[in-house]
Amino acid sequence: MQEFTQQLINGLSYGAIIALIAVGYTMVYGVLRLINFAHGDVYMLGAMFGFYAATEWFGLDKHPSWASFFIVLIVAMVLCGVVGLLIEFLAYRPLRNAPRINSLITAIGVSLFIQYGGQKLFGPNPRAFPQILPNMTGELFTVFGASVSKVDALILGVTLVLMLALTYLVLYTRTGLALRAVSFRFDTASLMGISTNRMIAFTFVLGSVLAAAAGVLIAVRNAKVEPLMGMLPGVKAFVAAVLGGIGNIPGAVCGGLLLGLTEVLVAGYLPKGSQYKDGVAFVILIAVLLVKPSGLLGKNTIEKV
Repeated sequence: MQEFTQQLINGLSYGAIIALIAVGYTMVYGVLRLINFAHGDVYMLGAMFGFYAATEWFGLDKHPSWASFFIVLIVAMVLCGVVGLLIEFLAYRPLRNAPRINSLITAIGVSLFIQYGGQKLFGPNPRAFPQILPNMTGELFTVFGASVSKVDALILGVTLVLMLALTYLVLYTRTGLALRAVSFRFDTASLMGISTNRMIAFTFVLGSVLAAAAGVLIAVRNAKVEPLMGMLPGVKAFVAAVLGGIGNIPGAVCGGLLLGLTEVLVAGYLPKGSQYKDGVAFVILIAVLLVKPSGLLGKNTIEKV
């Protein structure tokens, strides 16, 4: 029981990171019906921006504190929000009325541009992320004999706060009402006086901000950043979004947590499971598409051809 509980805690911590990235995928798809394949690379930029904010821009690695952590987190979120805005404005907005395949190819191109541009700008070698929080080693408390580390508690706490803030924004503000209107009927929302361009740009910014938070949290957890670190988590987050129901925010969160739990349990209990845990995401994707293509919380919709 103790070992199983420990695996659950590890899976929830990892799944929370995937969920933060998956929400960005599902929000963009909910508004534009577009899969932003560059989203995983924005997650990487969040980790890299956090690294530079901690080491070179502000020197926060010399003074570990909660203030240093929040400064790094906010800087990374703001810069990635700007990156998301530029991606939407420069890459996707000119293709708004083009065939959907054009936007898909562009998304792949933007992803490759950020990956290889990141290797040129940041260098191809992994870098050690500095310790910006004091006394983060060791356990915070125990549950059924299993240890909840301070880092895992931090990840789950920050994820919970961000998801609550996102829920409030989407459900209880005028901006959230406009965002839901645009996702429901793009043309009707425009006729009702809603600036669709502004709402779409806001969606990209919001998704990029959440991806940046995930990048900083995983950097604190693993203490390593590199320009290609967003490739596999980006694909897994896409799988999580499809698993939960693409376009459904609670579904993306559930999908991320389920995927994280599944990977950790596979690695912990199957023989040589650590070799197969990355492939689990693709097996889940195939199973979902075969059994319930709309996802766990998604709804089947009829589209006119």
